[in-house]
Amino acid sequence: MSLYKNSYFLVSLVFHIYAPVSGDGVNLTVSDSADKLKEIRSLSPAAAAAAAISSPVFKPAVDSIFSLNLLSSFPEDLEISDYCSDLLHIFGQRYVAYVNCLVPAARPVKVCQNCFSRYGSLKETYQNISSDQMGPGNVSCKDSLLRSDRLMVVYLLYSNLKELWGKSNCDNCITEDFHSLTNDTLYFMATLNQTLTCFEKYQQGNHTELCKNCKSTYRDLNQLYGSMEKNHTMCIDIEDAMNMTRRLWSKNFNCSFPREETVPVIAVSSFMLFLPIIFYLSSFLHSEQKKRKLIHPKRARSYASLMNIQDKLS
Repeated sequence: MSLYKNSYFLVSLVFHIYAPVSGDGVNLTVSDSADKLKEIRSLSPAAAAAAAISSPVFKPAVDSIFSLNLLSSFPEDLEISDYCSDLLHIFGQRYVAYVNCLVPAARPVKVCQNCFSRYGSLKETYQNISSDQMGPGNVSCKDSLLRSDRLMVVYLLYSNLKELWGKSNCDNCITEDFHSLTNDTLYFMATLNQTLTCFEKYQQGNHTELCKNCKSTYRDLNQLYGSMEKNHTMCIDIEDAMNMTRRLWSKNFNCSFPREETVPVIAVSSFMLFLPIIFYLSSFLHSEQKKRKLIHPKRARSYASLMNIQDKLS
C-alpha cells in the first residue's frame, strides 16, 4: 500500500471515530464529514495529515489511556514512607521561614540576631532526616531523602544555608542551644545603643558638641569591639554595626580623637631613633679612654737608645 493510501486510510479512520461530534460539541452530519474527506483527499499526504490534526473534528480524549502523566504513582516499595514525607514537608516549611527572615535582615546585617531561632529549627529537622536512627515503623529517611538521586536536593539546599551561617560566624554570638544571644553580644548591643543614643542627641547643629560629649562612650565601644575581635567572640552583625558606627563618627560627624596606644608608639620610635647616636657616642668615649692608657711617660727612654746601650755593653 502506498504512502498516499496510508494517509487516506488514517484520515478516514479519524473521521469515522470523531465524526459524530465536533470540537465545540455541535453534531456533524454525514454529508459534512464526506465534504471534509473530499477536501483532505485532494491534498498531499503531508498536508492531509496536518489538516486532520488541526481540524476541529480531531480532538483527543482527555482521559486517554495513553496520557503522559509524570506524576503517576510508583510501586509502594519505591515511594517514601509517610514519616519521611512529613519530615520533608516540615523541612520545606522551616526552610522557607528561614529564607524569608534572611532577606530583610541583609541590610543592615542582622542575620544572626534575628534569624537564629529559625535556623535552629531548620538544623534540627535536617538532623532528623540525616540521622541513622530509625523512626516510627523502623524507617530511616537518610537514604530516601538525601541519597536517592544524583542532585540530592535536600542536602544541597541545606548546605547552602549552612555555609552562609558559617561565613557569618553566627555561632560566636548565639548560644549552643539556639535559645538566645550570648552575654558578650548582649553587652555589645547595649553599649552600641548608648553610643547611637548620644549621636542622636547631639547630631543637630554643631557637631563639636557631639564629638566632645560622645567621646567617652564611643571610646568604650571601640575598646569592647577590640577585645571581642581578639577573643573571637563576634559575628557579622557586630562587625557590620561597628563599621557603620565608625563611618558615622568619622565621615558624617567628622570627629576624631588620638588613640591611647599612640603614646607608647611615639616613645618607642623616639628611642629607636636616638639609639644609633647613643651607640656611636659611647663608642667614641670608650676609644678615647683606651688612647689615654697607651700614652708613655716623657722620661721613658726610646727603644733605639736602649739598643745602643746594649751594644756598648756587649
